[in-house]
Amino acid sequence: MEIHGHFDEKFAAVREEFELNFTEKDDVGASFAVTIEGESVIDIWAGHRDAAKTLPWEEDTIVNVWSSTKPMYFMAALMLADRGELDLYGKVTDYWPEYGQNGKKSTEVRHFMSHSAGLPGFGEQLTMEQLCDWDYAISVLERQEPWWEPGKVAHYHAMTQGFLVGEIVRRITGKSLGTFFREEIAGPLNADFHIGVDPAIFPRVAEIIAPPPLQEGDTPEPPAELRDRINGTPPCFPPHTNQPDWRQAEIPAANGHGNARSIARIASAVANNGTVDGVTLMSPEGVERIFDEQITMDKGTLGMGYGLGALGAGAPRDSKVCLWGGAGGSTHVIDMDRKASFAYVMNQMNHDLVGGPRGWMLQRRFYESMGLVKPRERYGVSS
Repeated sequence: MEIHGHFDEKFAAVREEFELNFTEKDDVGASFAVTIEGESVIDIWAGHRDAAKTLPWEEDTIVNVWSSTKPMYFMAALMLADRGELDLYGKVTDYWPEYGQNGKKSTEVRHFMSHSAGLPGFGEQLTMEQLCDWDYAISVLERQEPWWEPGKVAHYHAMTQGFLVGEIVRRITGKSLGTFFREEIAGPLNADFHIGVDPAIFPRVAEIIAPPPLQEGDTPEPPAELRDRINGTPPCFPPHTNQPDWRQAEIPAANGHGNARSIARIASAVANNGTVDGVTLMSPEGVERIFDEQITMDKGTLGMGYGLGALGAGAPRDSKVCLWGGAGGSTHVIDMDRKASFAYVMNQMNHDLVGGPRGWMLQRRFYESMGLVKPRERYGVSS
């Protein structure tokens, strides 16, 4: 099949793996990108941006990347901390007094960043219209009680985290998270990534394709803290997430739109200790805050926002890596040791919640091509 873009020839195995994602792993349209020291060494794309396979995936195609958006607001919070405007260990109520209702006064900002705030759901059912209404969603979160003592345990705040961190950003800066991100991160880096999409660029947005239905019995029993609780998130899968209201809204935990190139570009600023191509987003000390270990969630270690550890990246075990990923399979990975950033995005979703094997294997092939890990035939634990 035809693979577009560019890659250094030493990464030919990455290109071959990318093709396998289409021929063996059901990709419809996708892109993958890698930077080293801010330089693009892989930037490839292929396939189609619609389920009917009538529209080609092009160089400027963007797509909903789900939770691969989360590091965008991690960066926003880290930048404010680096400027001395936000104390990540301070009380949320220092910035957002109304949040202290109903037993939440002890919540610290870092609890928002580490999925340990005790509000993994809204506590009452929302419609899509209400989810897309920032002020309404915030008012719902303000009046909820925490589902556990903040900071005690971590469960994935899949949708709520973006509102929680985003409201802190808004209280400090007076700007919506999407506006702050555009003006302070994406704009200076010339990155084609959006939290709240302008309808003028809708023609470039790929159609998200739902995964096949789960088989009966595939849904695990929820942990004790989540039982008998109302998550409240409305259906957030296609076709709902291909609609204008979803695309235009700022739902920072889940509806960022970009491509692999733009994610890798933004992540390269972190990979290079806060500065890339003369653009400084934060100091090296500000970047180092990412690696301040907070808590364990689902056997993984969480730093300040990002997940930590090489295993999820396919990197050598001792690598200093931070990362996140999105529902359906997208990835957002930073390797500090090699000043490298990686991103994989696609429109055909699977049932992986935070990244998945398609992106992992592409990253693994990169490390194999560099002679840093042994070749592996399939997705699994790195060596």
